[in-house]
Amino acid sequence: MSDEPAFAAPAVVRGLLRRVARSVERLPRRVTLMEVCGTHTHTIAAAGLRRLLPPNVRLIAGPGCPVCVTPVDYLDRAEALARRPATVVATFGDLLRVPSSEGSLERARADGASVRVVYSPRDALRLARDDPDRTVVFLAVGFETTAPTVAAALAEAEAEGVPNFLILSGHKVMPPPLRLLAGDREAGIDGFLLPGHVAVITGSNAFSFLAEEFRLPAAVVGFTPTDVLRGIAAQVDMLGRGEPEVLNLYSRVVRPEGNVVARALVERFFAATASTWRGLGSVDASGLALRPEFGHRDASALAVELPAPREPEGCRCGDVLRGHIDPPECPLFGRACTPAAAVGACMVSSEGSCAAWYRHERLAGVRA
Repeated sequence: MSDEPAFAAPAVVRGLLRRVARSVERLPRRVTLMEVCGTHTHTIAAAGLRRLLPPNVRLIAGPGCPVCVTPVDYLDRAEALARRPATVVATFGDLLRVPSSEGSLERARADGASVRVVYSPRDALRLARDDPDRTVVFLAVGFETTAPTVAAALAEAEAEGVPNFLILSGHKVMPPPLRLLAGDREAGIDGFLLPGHVAVITGSNAFSFLAEEFRLPAAVVGFTPTDVLRGIAAQVDMLGRGEPEVLNLYSRVVRPEGNVVARALVERFFAATASTWRGLGSVDASGLALRPEFGHRDASALAVELPAPREPEGCRCGDVLRGHIDPPECPLFGRACTPAAAVGACMVSSEGSCAAWYRHERLAGVRA
């Protein structure tokens, strides 16, 4: 299938919608497709794609927001590190307001803890270089897309001999949780819209197990409404034929083998480990831990006191992340929990599905 850049042509959109409508007529039941990436969730919501698709095609959000899936005990440790003497915690801004067990990084900063917002790991390395008397801890949260930038900063710190630059690794990788979700009967997923940003690094071949082992179609797609519709249409076609494949519909950016240079850099510093995901629990080989030879860069080894982890009461962000409910089914959605006063991570993060539904779909009568 071609990867032509007709991203927003109305005629192309209408043609794709007609194609989906024709294909679903051959299917005996409702089809549920999971968009894994948070950016896809926002594209779908902002473009009103749910309202345009036939009623028997349902789109559900998945665990594609890195801030949303970061568990509360990671945030507890980050907050405790920020209160540690002679320590600076450097973080991307979207982590600031995510609730910890007893507050948030934003609240800790207001109380005098050292929390700095940065735009890249190299900004955090610069802080360490400029202030050698303090330990600078970068909160390394993200998927395969972010990990190479952290590895590059670690390589620079090693080459320059900057001893006070550490990371708290919260990195996660996508294939293991998708394997878990593919077998989740309650979610009832019939296919996956795969994350284009992640696939740039992993390659589309990393997801071939979905078709080979689970007989589920999937498509790596870009981030325009047309990209997403092409992925939906392709999967509905495959379901109708009973011939599942994992298609790369983002070949203008994604290669089957991915970015081998970036992956090699990550593998130099990190090894796969079990990791806890909000909503999914502990998933084998789904996280990245620093290799033992780089233990001197591991902020998790610093001694801090931690509270018993506690999720916000009533929040169902975890159920949203595994596709068991849509955001409006959470009793807090749009009431106690809004972007201005967010209770859960799915509403806090700009990539969160609750934030997407609130901004674009809560008043539009979108069907669940």
